[in-house]
Amino acid sequence: MKKRTKRLFGITAIAVGAVSAAGVVLLRMTKFRPGSGGRRDGKSEDVWARPGMSVTFRAELMPGRDPSERVFRVKELLPSGRVLLHDFAGEHNEKEFEQIR
Repeated sequence: MKKRTKRLFGITAIAVGAVSAAGVVLLRMTKFRPGSGGRRDGKSEDVWARPGMSVTFRAELMPGRDPSERVFRVKELLPSGRVLLHDFAGEHNEKEFEQIR
Protein backbone atom coordinates (compact mmCIF):
# COMPACT_ATOMS: atom_id res chain seq x y z
CA MET A 1 0.00 0.00 0.00
CA LYS A 2 1.02 3.54 -0.51
CA LYS A 3 1.99 5.75 2.38
CA ARG A 4 -1.08 7.93 1.83
CA THR A 5 -3.44 4.92 2.06
CA LYS A 6 -1.85 3.72 5.31
CA ARG A 7 -2.21 7.17 6.80
CA LEU A 8 -5.88 7.32 5.76
CA PHE A 9 -6.59 3.93 7.40
CA GLY A 10 -4.81 5.04 10.58
CA ILE A 11 -6.78 8.26 10.83
CA THR A 12 -10.03 6.38 10.19
CA ALA A 13 -9.23 3.83 12.93
CA ILE A 14 -8.49 6.58 15.44
CA ALA A 15 -11.70 8.43 14.54
CA VAL A 16 -13.83 5.29 14.91
CA GLY A 17 -12.26 4.59 18.31
CA ALA A 18 -12.90 8.14 19.49
CA VAL A 19 -16.55 8.04 18.40
CA SER A 20 -17.04 4.68 20.14
CA ALA A 21 -15.49 5.95 23.38
CA ALA A 22 -17.66 9.08 23.29
CA GLY A 23 -20.75 6.93 22.77
CA VAL A 24 -19.93 4.77 25.79
CA VAL A 25 -19.40 7.84 27.96
CA LEU A 26 -22.72 9.33 26.86
CA LEU A 27 -24.58 6.09 27.54
CA ARG A 28 -23.13 5.86 31.03
CA MET A 29 -23.94 9.49 31.76
CA THR A 30 -27.61 9.06 30.82
CA LYS A 31 -27.85 5.75 32.67
CA PHE A 32 -26.43 7.10 35.94
CA ARG A 33 -27.72 10.64 35.77
CA PRO A 34 -27.56 12.34 39.19
CA GLY A 35 -30.91 12.95 40.83
CA SER A 36 -32.76 10.20 38.99
CA GLY A 37 -31.86 7.54 41.56
CA GLY A 38 -32.80 4.85 39.06
CA ARG A 39 -36.50 5.27 39.86
CA ARG A 40 -39.32 5.87 37.40
CA ASP A 41 -42.58 7.73 37.95
CA GLY A 42 -41.91 8.16 41.68
CA LYS A 43 -42.46 4.47 42.41
CA SER A 44 -40.55 2.90 45.27
CA GLU A 45 -37.24 1.26 44.54
CA ASP A 46 -37.18 -2.53 44.13
CA VAL A 47 -35.16 -3.95 47.02
CA TRP A 48 -34.29 -7.52 47.85
CA ALA A 49 -34.87 -7.27 51.62
CA ARG A 50 -36.89 -5.21 54.05
CA PRO A 51 -36.52 -4.65 57.81
CA GLY A 52 -38.10 -7.48 59.81
CA MET A 53 -37.81 -9.96 56.93
CA SER A 54 -36.25 -13.38 57.58
CA VAL A 55 -33.26 -14.35 55.44
CA THR A 56 -31.34 -17.64 55.30
CA PHE A 57 -27.58 -17.83 54.80
CA ARG A 58 -26.39 -20.15 52.06
CA ALA A 59 -25.20 -23.55 53.31
CA GLU A 60 -21.73 -22.98 51.80
CA LEU A 61 -21.18 -20.05 54.17
CA MET A 62 -22.28 -21.90 57.31
CA PRO A 63 -21.41 -25.58 56.84
CA GLY A 64 -22.62 -28.05 59.43
CA ARG A 65 -25.59 -25.97 60.54
CA ASP A 66 -29.24 -26.80 60.02
CA PRO A 67 -31.30 -24.42 57.89
CA SER A 68 -33.16 -23.26 61.01
CA GLU A 69 -29.82 -22.18 62.54
CA ARG A 70 -28.98 -20.11 59.44
CA VAL A 71 -32.11 -17.92 59.57
CA PHE A 72 -31.77 -14.31 60.75
CA ARG A 73 -33.99 -11.22 60.70
CA VAL A 74 -33.08 -8.06 58.80
CA LYS A 75 -32.50 -5.14 61.13
CA GLU A 76 -31.71 -2.40 58.61
CA LEU A 77 -31.27 -2.02 54.86
CA LEU A 78 -28.28 0.17 53.98
CA PRO A 79 -28.17 2.51 50.94
CA SER A 80 -25.50 0.28 49.39
CA GLY A 81 -27.96 -2.64 49.23
CA ARG A 82 -26.32 -4.49 52.10
CA VAL A 83 -28.18 -5.41 55.29
CA LEU A 84 -27.55 -5.42 59.02
CA LEU A 85 -28.99 -8.39 60.89
CA HIS A 86 -30.38 -8.88 64.41
CA ASP A 87 -28.05 -11.03 66.58
CA PHE A 88 -25.38 -11.29 63.86
CA ALA A 89 -22.45 -8.92 63.31
CA GLY A 90 -21.42 -7.19 60.09
CA GLU A 91 -22.89 -6.02 56.80
CA HIS A 92 -24.09 -8.68 54.42
CA ASN A 93 -24.73 -8.78 50.67
CA GLU A 94 -27.65 -10.37 48.81
CA LYS A 95 -25.40 -13.09 47.37
CA GLU A 96 -24.69 -14.47 50.85
CA PHE A 97 -28.31 -15.59 51.26
CA GLU A 98 -30.53 -18.21 49.66
CA GLN A 99 -32.95 -16.92 47.06
CA ILE A 100 -36.57 -16.44 48.04
CA ARG A 101 -38.83 -18.87 46.23
